Amino acid sequence: MATEITSKPTESELEILQILWQKGNCTVRDVHEILTKNKEAGYTTTLKLMQIMHEKGLVDRDTSSKTHIYSALASQQKTQQHLLNKLIDNAFNGSAARLVMQALGNHKSSKDEIDAIKKYLDELENKS
Repeated sequence: MATEITSKPTESELEILQILWQKGNCTVRDVHEILTKNKEAGYTTTLKLMQIMHEKGLVDRDTSSKTHIYSALASQQKTQQHLLNKLIDNAFNGSAARLVMQALGNHKSSKDEIDAIKKYLDELENKS
């Protein structure tokens, strides 16, 4: 069951949440193996991070067997929304339009992405 995110996850915690959102329930070893594909990380560091995340309420831990199984408590959508709102407020002075223009100006978008953005904007305009 996803919960409301109350504290901003650190960059490392967000990497772990991404794995849990994609893979579902995982052991520390599962998460660690995926993390070390992209960066150097010690197993005990991964374990400690996941324990801290459990204390913060970002993940749940099933201790019914010898190997503990972790799952994300923070929903991907709510976490992304929380982080995006903070980014808009802090970096773009509350302007979502500035964020979108900056993002589209700095990154190459595919034709499909641009078409999807146009469709979304048309839907927003029609709702107004």
